[in-house]
Amino acid sequence: MAKVLDFFKESYIEVTEKVTWPTWAQLQNSAVVVLVASILIALLIFVMDKASSNLLELLYGITS
Repeated sequence: MAKVLDFFKESYIEVTEKVTWPTWAQLQNSAVVVLVASILIALLIFVMDKASSNLLELLYGITS
């Protein structure tokens, strides 16, 4: 049980004293980067889906 308590004490000290947290501006910039990357990946998947759908319709002659 002492090891578990030591773990929690050391974890608390690490989070409160040793971790450097980002500033609000850095956090906003990171959020914008994640948002833009997510949109680009979603658009890429959408284009790939439409292209494969059109190719299959062309090959099989069926429409959805």
